Amino acid sequence: MRQIAVLDAPSNLGLRPPAPGVVPGCYKLAGALRDQGILDRIGGEDAGYATPPRYDRGEWVLGDGLFNADGIAAYTRVLADRLGALFEGGRFPVVLGGDCSILLGAALALRRRGRYGVAFLDGHSDFRHPENSPGVGAAAGEDLALVTGRGQALATDIDGLRPYIGVEDAAVLGIRDDDEYTEELDALGALVRPLARLREDGPAATAAAALERFDRAGVDGFWVHVDADVLDEAVMPAVDSPNPGGLSHGELRELLTPLVASERCVGFEITVFDPDLDPDGRLAAELADTLVAVFTG
Repeated sequence: MRQIAVLDAPSNLGLRPPAPGVVPGCYKLAGALRDQGILDRIGGEDAGYATPPRYDRGEWVLGDGLFNADGIAAYTRVLADRLGALFEGGRFPVVLGGDCSILLGAALALRRRGRYGVAFLDGHSDFRHPENSPGVGAAAGEDLALVTGRGQALATDIDGLRPYIGVEDAAVLGIRDDDEYTEELDALGALVRPLARLREDGPAATAAAALERFDRAGVDGFWVHVDADVLDEAVMPAVDSPNPGGLSHGELRELLTPLVASERCVGFEITVFDPDLDPDGRLAAELADTLVAVFTG
């Protein structure tokens, strides 16, 4: 039986400030979900807290590459080491973020072990990189590009292991239909299912297509990444980039449940939910209910 270990990874290093002098509030995500009793409700053991570096963009300006780059690289190593120990102990990590840059830690940990894929559930493809955009800077908008080896070596080539995940081993599910990098990802061999196609096929069939891709590729397993902005802004406005046209909670449950239940799935992360934008805790409760339903089947 799978032993879940819940690890807090409250890094906000990859997001732009929501206002001058204000740090992104997604570092409170883990606490908000723990307050909803998620640990006991999914039957997880407490794997503790991976402390991130201080958020400080310094004198960064556009053109400097990633901001908080040194901190992100350092935290990637910390998180990869923590996750590696959990994998060695036979645990199934459930990581409570944090912003999407924490995907780097999971991807590095898995690359150290072999060839792994990622089921990438996000409202955006996060595939911005220096070859397709002049706007590189926020790692949380570039995490899929970074883990597939696109971007500065400080983040993408730790331990000389670039790329951590092959782009052909990525299943990109639920992105908005107008995402500007869809065609590039498709041309590079990723499995891409924007929202309209996902709804046409249905969430369960979309999950089955991702699982078939992982099986056919022969990867050693896959990681599940969920950015809360894959949900429609009507049900999840507490994110840094809320947009209409996203999934409902029911659709997210239907998509996630077979992915997480797969024997090839080796871990899971949830990112970007910002409790500062949820003063009464209602959105945290709804998100927790969805995740509990996924993990308890």
